Amino acid sequence: MTSASRFATFFHLHLVSDSTGETLNAMARAVCARFENVLPIEHYYALVRSPRQLERALSDIEAAPGMVMHTIVDDSLRTLLEDGCRRLDMPCIAALDPLVSALSRYLGASLTRRVGVQHALDTDYFNRMDALNYAIGHDDGQGGQELDQADVVLVGVSRTSKTPTCIYLAHRGIRAANVPLVPGASVPEKLGQLEKALIVGLTISPDRLIQIRRNRLLSLRENRDTSYTDMEAVREEVVQARRLYERQGWPVIDVTRRSVEETAAAVLNLLQDKRPATAIVP
Repeated sequence: MTSASRFATFFHLHLVSDSTGETLNAMARAVCARFENVLPIEHYYALVRSPRQLERALSDIEAAPGMVMHTIVDDSLRTLLEDGCRRLDMPCIAALDPLVSALSRYLGASLTRRVGVQHALDTDYFNRMDALNYAIGHDDGQGGQELDQADVVLVGVSRTSKTPTCIYLAHRGIRAANVPLVPGASVPEKLGQLEKALIVGLTISPDRLIQIRRNRLLSLRENRDTSYTDMEAVREEVVQARRLYERQGWPVIDVTRRSVEETAAAVLNLLQDKRPATAIVP
């Protein structure tokens, strides 16, 4: 094992935002993920909207020197932060400026100076909240009588990331429900009657599924041997699920090597592109 693989480089990363900080945090993590063995020690300063709050952040930055990233909109606060970082000899980056400037030139439009405008309580916001409530109320086969209100219905055997994928889709404003496939139980007739919803079958390799299920049982302090983790039984579950998807003509997404975000992105692509019902997303 090389020294590069044994040791990681730690550095302080100060994230200053005049809103919730979600955008800045996501950008910072995406950038840091591009570097191997580099781990940021993150310091968050959200809803910074006064000189007093900003001075407190600068005090913390001075105590833990490192990179500073911000999404401050107000000109006076930006100047205060940037001047403070110059005084402390700290690199200070306005994370959104290059994108905003490029888009402004392309559109020929002026910028808004309203703080937190992306989090306004508009129709889109309430649609996302409605989608989230729907996903929670239609998790694991609940609320089956309202499946016709769904944009997407995910179908799959236990532990194929149906619930977290539905929650993720809800944050994108997609009304997503999920229906579990239980050995020995029939598939709800309602699924065959849906006209609006995109029904997507989730599949996974038996080996990976057994690993996930065993970890789940360990977290519950359950160690009895059951068909839930038996190789032959699990393989049969997966095979029967795939046969069901083929009979119904549902698109299939293999979640074996996918994160929840990647699975959700694949579902969004199916919604957007209206791929043929037999499409397989590897």
